[in-house]
Amino acid sequence: MAEEKQVFYLETGSQDPRYNLAFEEYVLSARREGNYLLLWQNDNTIVIGQNQNAEEEINRAFVEEHGITVVRRTTGGGAVYHDLGNLNYSFITDAGDAERLTMEQFTAPIVAALRGLGVEAEASGRNDILANGRKVSGTAQRLLHGRILHHGTLLFDSNPSMVAGALNVDPSKFESKSAKSVHSRIGNIRACLQKDMDMPAFWGYLKETLSGGGLVQDRLTEQELAAVDELRRTKYDTWEWNFGRSPRYNMTNRRKWPGGILEPRIEVQSGCIQDAVFYGDFLSLCPLDELTDALRGCPFRREDVGAVLDRLPLENFFGAITRDEVLDTIFYANN
Repeated sequence: MAEEKQVFYLETGSQDPRYNLAFEEYVLSARREGNYLLLWQNDNTIVIGQNQNAEEEINRAFVEEHGITVVRRTTGGGAVYHDLGNLNYSFITDAGDAERLTMEQFTAPIVAALRGLGVEAEASGRNDILANGRKVSGTAQRLLHGRILHHGTLLFDSNPSMVAGALNVDPSKFESKSAKSVHSRIGNIRACLQKDMDMPAFWGYLKETLSGGGLVQDRLTEQELAAVDELRRTKYDTWEWNFGRSPRYNMTNRRKWPGGILEPRIEVQSGCIQDAVFYGDFLSLCPLDELTDALRGCPFRREDVGAVLDRLPLENFFGAITRDEVLDTIFYANN
């Protein structure tokens, strides 16, 4: 993003991660010329990398307790937690010679902007930016029809306990083929500033600095916004996109209830149950074949499994273990 170039600046006007990712994807795919800068925020969200196993990356119990939205993005990398103390940026421009593309050409303006605030910032590893030695940004890229999207997080004043809790999962419960997140020590930019500023001031500073003096205020048309809404509805707001794309894995949980110990072992592929067995010392009255047959092909989400359980005489299968206890055992990732 050279200084002499015009940079079209867009804001989503939303804190909904599903809308924001749809907005970003629309600009990448439909705005075929020019350089774009987007600044945007997601509230209380885990964003999963394109190739990750969503269930493996999140602390399911923590996510449900805190009402955290889980959404998958179209770029690779690890899972990240977003709150309103985090600011996201997106660069969209011509890819040019794809073989010569580097993260550095996009992280360099961010590093320079942070250094302009007196922060000891540097690019690190594959796709991180550090401030005073702690990770404050993770970045990722996507190529589409000669255009490139480079986006990243900027942890300005995020809640570290939420960041840690939302992504804290016991990996021993999963056997997965997915690329696992690299958990790093994280920090906040605000704590590194020589002179304090709030988020609106930081946002305004980045808007001017990252545009390199070529800022052009822009907005999507009503027709374009309608297309964004449609993309949100048909893609980013669907379970199939956010969880169904998870790679195959084997899941095992084990809990002790008043009615006995229950240990489900479930094989999932493309977000659907391929096979399931239930171990434990519960007092079943008949073999579980009818149950496991009914679960094959069922989407691996609580409401769909619950609908299967509702059709069957559970007391015959699990004795005094209740429907909700069965579901809690299957879907509670922090047993």
